[in-house]
Amino acid sequence: MKNDRRLFLRQFAGYTGSALIIPSLFYACSGGEQSTNTEEVKADSTAQQTTEAVVKSPFFKISLAQWSLHKMLFDKKLDNLDFAAKAKNDFDIDGVEYVNQFFKDKAKDKTYLGEMLKRTGDLGVTNVLIMIDGEGNLGATDAKERMKAIENHYQWVEAAKFLGCHSIRVNAYGKGTAEEVSKSAIDGLGKLSEFAAKMDIGIIVENHGSYSSDGTWLSNVMKTVNKPNCGTLPDFGNFCLEREKDACAKEYDRYKGVAEMMPYAKGVSAKSNVFDAEGNEKNMDYRKLLQIVKDASYTGFIGIEYEGSELSEEEGIRATKKLLEKVGAELA
Repeated sequence: MKNDRRLFLRQFAGYTGSALIIPSLFYACSGGEQSTNTEEVKADSTAQQTTEAVVKSPFFKISLAQWSLHKMLFDKKLDNLDFAAKAKNDFDIDGVEYVNQFFKDKAKDKTYLGEMLKRTGDLGVTNVLIMIDGEGNLGATDAKERMKAIENHYQWVEAAKFLGCHSIRVNAYGKGTAEEVSKSAIDGLGKLSEFAAKMDIGIIVENHGSYSSDGTWLSNVMKTVNKPNCGTLPDFGNFCLEREKDACAKEYDRYKGVAEMMPYAKGVSAKSNVFDAEGNEKNMDYRKLLQIVKDASYTGFIGIEYEGSELSEEEGIRATKKLLEKVGAELA
Protein backbone atom coordinates (compact mmCIF):
# COMPACT_ATOMS: atom_id res chain seq x y z
CA MET A 1 0.00 0.00 0.00
CA LYS A 2 2.84 2.37 0.86
CA ASN A 3 4.52 1.81 -2.52
CA ASP A 4 1.23 2.50 -4.34
CA ARG A 5 0.86 5.76 -2.46
CA ARG A 6 4.40 6.88 -3.32
CA LEU A 7 3.88 6.05 -7.00
CA PHE A 8 0.69 8.09 -7.02
CA LEU A 9 2.41 11.06 -5.49
CA ARG A 10 5.21 10.93 -8.03
CA GLN A 11 2.68 10.79 -10.84
CA PHE A 12 0.57 13.52 -9.27
CA ALA A 13 3.55 15.81 -8.87
CA GLY A 14 4.48 15.13 -12.48
CA TYR A 15 1.04 16.02 -13.78
CA THR A 16 0.48 19.13 -11.67
CA GLY A 17 4.00 20.45 -12.05
CA SER A 18 4.59 19.70 -15.75
CA ALA A 19 3.59 23.20 -16.88
CA LEU A 20 6.24 24.59 -14.53
CA ILE A 21 9.06 22.07 -14.99
CA ILE A 22 9.22 22.04 -18.81
CA PRO A 23 9.77 25.81 -19.23
CA SER A 24 12.46 25.64 -16.56
CA LEU A 25 14.31 22.93 -18.48
CA PHE A 26 14.29 25.05 -21.67
CA TYR A 27 15.81 27.95 -19.77
CA ALA A 28 18.51 25.74 -18.33
CA CYS A 29 19.44 24.20 -21.70
CA SER A 30 19.67 27.61 -23.40
CA GLY A 31 21.84 29.07 -20.67
CA GLY A 32 19.15 31.56 -19.74
CA GLU A 33 18.02 32.40 -16.19
CA GLN A 34 15.18 30.37 -14.64
CA SER A 35 11.87 32.23 -14.46
CA THR A 36 10.68 33.44 -11.08
CA ASN A 37 7.28 34.43 -12.37
CA THR A 38 4.93 35.09 -9.45
CA GLU A 39 2.10 33.09 -10.99
CA GLU A 40 4.35 30.05 -11.39
CA VAL A 41 5.42 30.27 -7.74
CA LYS A 42 1.77 30.45 -6.66
CA ALA A 43 0.87 27.46 -8.84
CA ASP A 44 3.75 25.44 -7.44
CA SER A 45 2.66 26.28 -3.90
CA THR A 46 -0.90 25.20 -4.67
CA ALA A 47 0.30 21.90 -6.14
CA GLN A 48 2.42 21.24 -3.06
CA GLN A 49 -0.51 21.94 -0.73
CA THR A 50 -2.72 19.62 -2.77
CA THR A 51 -0.12 16.86 -2.63
CA GLU A 52 0.14 17.25 1.14
CA ALA A 53 -3.64 16.92 1.41
CA VAL A 54 -3.52 13.64 -0.54
CA VAL A 55 -1.15 12.03 1.98
CA LYS A 56 -3.12 13.16 5.02
CA SER A 57 -3.19 10.39 7.63
CA PRO A 58 -6.39 8.81 8.96
CA PHE A 59 -7.59 9.93 12.39
CA PHE A 60 -7.06 6.39 13.72
CA LYS A 61 -4.49 3.59 13.66
CA ILE A 62 -4.96 0.40 11.69
CA SER A 63 -4.54 -3.10 13.09
CA LEU A 64 -5.17 -6.55 11.64
CA ALA A 65 -7.59 -8.98 13.24
CA GLN A 66 -6.24 -12.52 13.03
CA TRP A 67 -9.65 -13.81 11.97
CA SER A 68 -9.06 -12.15 8.58
CA LEU A 69 -6.63 -15.01 7.92
CA HIS A 70 -8.60 -17.80 9.61
CA LYS A 71 -8.73 -19.97 6.48
CA MET A 72 -4.94 -19.93 6.13
CA LEU A 73 -4.53 -20.58 9.85
CA PHE A 74 -7.00 -23.48 9.98
CA ASP A 75 -5.43 -24.97 6.84
CA LYS A 76 -1.98 -24.76 8.48
CA LYS A 77 -0.72 -22.47 5.72
CA LEU A 78 0.09 -19.88 8.38
CA ASP A 79 1.26 -20.41 11.94
CA ASN A 80 0.17 -18.21 14.81
CA LEU A 81 3.79 -17.32 15.55
CA ASP A 82 4.18 -15.93 12.03
CA PHE A 83 1.00 -13.84 12.09
CA ALA A 84 2.67 -10.61 13.24
CA ALA A 85 5.36 -10.88 10.58
CA LYS A 86 2.74 -11.39 7.88
CA ALA A 87 0.79 -8.35 9.10
CA LYS A 88 3.91 -6.19 9.02
CA ASN A 89 5.71 -7.51 5.94
CA ASP A 90 2.78 -8.30 3.64
CA PHE A 91 0.33 -5.55 4.58
CA ASP A 92 2.44 -2.85 6.28
CA ILE A 93 0.25 -3.09 9.39
CA ASP A 94 1.92 -2.67 12.77
CA GLY A 95 -0.90 -3.59 15.16
CA VAL A 96 -2.27 -7.13 15.62
CA GLU A 97 -5.39 -8.57 17.23
CA TYR A 98 -5.11 -12.24 18.15
CA VAL A 99 -7.81 -14.93 18.31
CA ASN A 100 -7.31 -17.40 21.14
CA GLN A 101 -8.46 -20.31 18.96
CA PHE A 102 -5.11 -20.26 17.19
CA PHE A 103 -3.06 -20.77 20.36
CA LYS A 104 -5.76 -22.24 22.57
CA ASP A 105 -3.46 -24.40 24.71
CA LYS A 106 -0.75 -21.75 25.14
CA ALA A 107 -2.43 -19.29 27.51
CA LYS A 108 -0.13 -20.29 30.37
CA ASP A 109 2.89 -21.27 28.29
CA LYS A 110 5.32 -18.46 29.07
CA THR A 111 7.93 -19.84 26.67
CA TYR A 112 5.47 -19.72 23.78
CA LEU A 113 4.07 -16.34 24.80
CA GLY A 114 7.62 -15.09 25.20
CA GLU A 115 8.36 -16.06 21.61
CA MET A 116 5.25 -14.19 20.44
CA LEU A 117 6.36 -11.15 22.39
CA LYS A 118 9.92 -11.33 21.06
CA ARG A 119 8.77 -11.53 17.47
CA THR A 120 6.43 -8.55 17.72
CA GLY A 121 9.11 -6.60 19.56
CA ASP A 122 11.67 -7.30 16.84
CA LEU A 123 9.16 -6.23 14.18
CA GLY A 124 7.98 -3.11 15.99
CA VAL A 125 4.42 -4.47 16.01
CA THR A 126 1.92 -3.65 18.77
CA ASN A 127 -0.03 -6.47 20.40
CA VAL A 128 -3.45 -4.81 20.64
CA LEU A 129 -5.84 -7.39 22.08
CA ILE A 130 -6.87 -11.06 22.21
CA MET A 131 -10.33 -12.16 21.06
CA ILE A 132 -11.61 -14.90 23.38
CA ASP A 133 -14.06 -17.60 22.33
CA GLY A 134 -14.97 -21.00 23.73
CA GLU A 135 -14.40 -20.24 27.42
CA GLY A 136 -18.02 -20.24 28.57
CA ASN A 137 -20.89 -17.77 28.68
CA LEU A 138 -20.38 -14.68 30.81
CA GLY A 139 -24.13 -14.06 30.54
CA ALA A 140 -25.14 -17.56 31.64
CA THR A 141 -28.16 -17.39 33.94
CA ASP A 142 -26.87 -20.33 36.01
CA ALA A 143 -24.56 -18.87 38.67
CA LYS A 144 -22.13 -21.82 38.74
CA GLU A 145 -21.85 -21.92 34.96
CA ARG A 146 -21.28 -18.18 34.86
CA MET A 147 -18.58 -18.32 37.57
CA LYS A 148 -16.81 -21.09 35.69
CA ALA A 149 -16.80 -18.93 32.56
CA ILE A 150 -15.40 -15.99 34.53
CA GLU A 151 -12.58 -18.12 35.91
CA ASN A 152 -11.83 -19.60 32.47
CA HIS A 153 -11.09 -16.08 31.23
CA TYR A 154 -8.53 -15.35 33.96
CA GLN A 155 -5.72 -17.10 32.07
CA TRP A 156 -6.37 -14.93 29.02
CA VAL A 157 -6.31 -11.75 31.07
CA GLU A 158 -2.89 -12.84 32.33
CA ALA A 159 -1.73 -13.74 28.81
CA ALA A 160 -2.87 -10.34 27.51
CA LYS A 161 -0.90 -8.64 30.28
CA PHE A 162 2.21 -10.67 29.42
CA LEU A 163 1.93 -9.79 25.71
CA GLY A 164 1.34 -6.09 26.37
CA CYS A 165 -2.22 -6.07 25.00
CA HIS A 166 -4.62 -3.47 26.35
CA SER A 167 -7.71 -5.73 26.43
CA ILE A 168 -9.34 -9.07 25.82
CA ARG A 169 -12.51 -9.24 23.74
CA VAL A 170 -15.23 -11.34 25.33
CA ASN A 171 -18.81 -12.38 24.58
CA ALA A 172 -21.94 -11.71 26.62
CA TYR A 173 -23.85 -14.82 25.62
CA GLY A 174 -26.53 -16.46 27.74
CA LYS A 175 -29.84 -18.29 27.43
CA GLY A 176 -33.00 -16.66 28.74
CA THR A 177 -34.97 -13.48 28.27
CA ALA A 178 -33.20 -10.23 27.40
CA GLU A 179 -33.66 -9.08 30.99
CA GLU A 180 -32.34 -12.33 32.49
CA VAL A 181 -29.24 -12.42 30.29
CA SER A 182 -28.62 -8.73 30.87
CA LYS A 183 -28.64 -9.22 34.65
CA SER A 184 -26.30 -12.20 34.35
CA ALA A 185 -23.95 -10.44 31.91
CA ILE A 186 -23.70 -7.44 34.22
CA ASP A 187 -22.60 -9.77 37.02
CA GLY A 188 -20.20 -11.80 34.85
CA LEU A 189 -18.60 -8.80 33.18
CA GLY A 190 -18.39 -6.93 36.44
CA LYS A 191 -16.55 -9.72 38.25
CA LEU A 192 -14.17 -10.38 35.36
CA SER A 193 -13.47 -6.64 35.05
CA GLU A 194 -12.59 -6.48 38.75
CA PHE A 195 -10.01 -9.23 38.24
CA ALA A 196 -8.62 -7.63 35.07
CA ALA A 197 -8.40 -4.18 36.63
CA LYS A 198 -5.61 -5.43 38.91
CA MET A 199 -3.52 -5.96 35.76
CA ASP A 200 -4.73 -2.86 33.93
CA ILE A 201 -6.44 -4.99 31.26
CA GLY A 202 -9.71 -4.05 29.60
CA ILE A 203 -12.70 -6.36 29.22
CA ILE A 204 -14.44 -5.40 26.01
CA VAL A 205 -17.64 -6.86 24.59
CA GLU A 206 -18.23 -7.24 20.88
CA ASN A 207 -21.65 -7.19 19.27
CA HIS A 208 -21.49 -10.87 18.38
CA GLY A 209 -25.03 -12.08 17.85
CA SER A 210 -28.23 -12.49 19.86
CA TYR A 211 -28.82 -9.80 22.51
CA SER A 212 -25.27 -8.43 22.22
CA SER A 213 -26.06 -7.23 18.68
CA ASP A 214 -28.77 -4.96 20.08
CA GLY A 215 -27.02 -1.66 20.66
CA THR A 216 -29.54 -0.49 23.25
CA TRP A 217 -29.25 -3.75 25.22
CA LEU A 218 -25.44 -3.73 25.21
CA SER A 219 -25.09 -0.04 26.03
CA ASN A 220 -27.42 -0.52 29.00
CA VAL A 221 -25.27 -3.42 30.20
CA MET A 222 -22.17 -1.21 29.96
CA LYS A 223 -23.90 1.63 31.77
CA THR A 224 -24.87 -0.68 34.62
CA VAL A 225 -21.49 -2.42 34.92
CA ASN A 226 -20.00 1.06 35.15
CA LYS A 227 -16.33 0.10 35.40
CA PRO A 228 -13.60 2.07 33.63
CA ASN A 229 -11.92 -1.03 32.21
CA CYS A 230 -15.15 -2.57 30.88
CA GLY A 231 -16.17 -1.42 27.43
CA THR A 232 -17.19 -2.38 23.93
CA LEU A 233 -15.67 -3.43 20.62
CA PRO A 234 -18.16 -2.19 18.01
CA ASP A 235 -18.07 -4.41 14.92
CA PHE A 236 -19.39 -2.77 11.75
CA GLY A 237 -20.98 -6.00 10.56
CA ASN A 238 -22.28 -8.08 13.48
CA PHE A 239 -25.82 -6.83 13.97
CA CYS A 240 -27.86 -9.95 13.27
CA LEU A 241 -30.36 -10.50 16.07
CA GLU A 242 -32.00 -13.66 14.75
CA ARG A 243 -30.85 -16.23 12.21
CA GLU A 244 -32.79 -18.77 10.19
CA LYS A 245 -30.67 -21.48 8.56
CA ASP A 246 -27.75 -19.58 6.99
CA ALA A 247 -29.45 -16.20 6.67
CA CYS A 248 -30.13 -13.31 9.01
CA ALA A 249 -33.86 -13.03 9.69
CA LYS A 250 -33.74 -9.91 11.85
CA GLU A 251 -31.02 -7.26 11.88
CA TYR A 252 -30.38 -4.26 14.12
CA ASP A 253 -29.59 -0.92 12.48
CA ARG A 254 -25.79 -0.98 12.25
CA TYR A 255 -25.37 2.81 12.32
CA LYS A 256 -27.58 3.20 15.37
CA GLY A 257 -25.80 0.29 17.03
CA VAL A 258 -22.30 1.63 16.45
CA ALA A 259 -23.38 5.05 17.70
CA GLU A 260 -24.80 3.48 20.88
CA MET A 261 -21.65 1.45 21.51
CA MET A 262 -19.02 4.10 20.74
CA PRO A 263 -19.23 5.94 24.11
CA TYR A 264 -17.86 2.74 25.69
CA ALA A 265 -15.53 1.69 22.85
CA LYS A 266 -11.96 0.60 23.58
CA GLY A 267 -11.53 -0.80 20.08
CA VAL A 268 -13.35 -0.91 16.74
CA SER A 269 -13.66 -3.76 14.25
CA ALA A 270 -13.90 -2.88 10.54
CA LYS A 271 -15.83 -5.85 9.16
CA SER A 272 -15.82 -6.25 5.38
CA ASN A 273 -17.20 -8.80 2.95
CA VAL A 274 -17.87 -7.51 -0.57
CA PHE A 275 -16.50 -4.52 -2.48
CA ASP A 276 -17.83 -2.64 -5.51
CA ALA A 277 -15.81 -1.43 -8.51
CA GLU A 278 -14.88 1.79 -6.67
CA GLY A 279 -13.52 -0.09 -3.67
CA ASN A 280 -16.43 0.64 -1.34
CA GLU A 281 -17.95 -2.02 0.92
CA LYS A 282 -21.23 -2.96 -0.74
CA ASN A 283 -23.22 -3.71 2.39
CA MET A 284 -22.25 -0.81 4.62
CA ASP A 285 -21.41 2.87 4.32
CA TYR A 286 -17.86 3.21 5.67
CA ARG A 287 -18.00 6.99 5.51
CA LYS A 288 -21.08 7.07 7.70
CA LEU A 289 -19.62 4.50 10.11
CA LEU A 290 -16.24 6.18 10.40
CA GLN A 291 -17.91 9.57 10.90
CA ILE A 292 -19.74 8.06 13.88
CA VAL A 293 -16.41 6.76 15.19
CA LYS A 294 -14.78 10.16 14.70
CA ASP A 295 -17.67 11.99 16.36
CA ALA A 296 -17.02 9.87 19.45
CA SER A 297 -13.44 11.27 19.53
CA TYR A 298 -12.00 7.79 19.03
CA THR A 299 -8.42 7.74 17.72
CA GLY A 300 -7.24 4.24 18.67
CA PHE A 301 -6.83 1.11 16.59
CA ILE A 302 -9.44 0.00 14.08
CA GLY A 303 -8.96 -3.67 13.28
CA ILE A 304 -9.44 -5.05 9.77
CA GLU A 305 -11.67 -8.12 9.85
CA TYR A 306 -12.28 -9.36 6.33
CA GLU A 307 -14.75 -12.26 6.09
CA GLY A 308 -15.65 -12.27 2.41
CA SER A 309 -15.27 -14.97 -0.21
CA GLU A 310 -15.19 -13.05 -3.50
CA LEU A 311 -11.63 -11.92 -2.79
CA SER A 312 -8.89 -14.00 -1.24
CA GLU A 313 -8.10 -13.28 2.39
CA GLU A 314 -5.00 -11.30 1.39
CA GLU A 315 -6.82 -9.32 -1.31
CA GLY A 316 -9.69 -8.62 1.09
CA ILE A 317 -7.32 -7.30 3.74
CA ARG A 318 -5.67 -4.98 1.23
CA ALA A 319 -9.03 -3.75 -0.06
CA THR A 320 -10.25 -3.02 3.48
CA LYS A 321 -7.01 -1.24 4.38
CA LYS A 322 -7.22 0.91 1.26
CA LEU A 323 -10.81 1.86 2.05
CA LEU A 324 -9.98 2.69 5.68
CA GLU A 325 -7.01 4.83 4.64
CA LYS A 326 -9.02 6.66 2.00
CA VAL A 327 -12.07 7.46 4.10
CA GLY A 328 -10.04 7.97 7.29
CA ALA A 329 -7.92 10.60 5.54
CA GLU A 330 -10.98 12.32 4.10
CA LEU A 331 -12.49 12.66 7.55
CA ALA A 332 -9.25 13.59 9.34
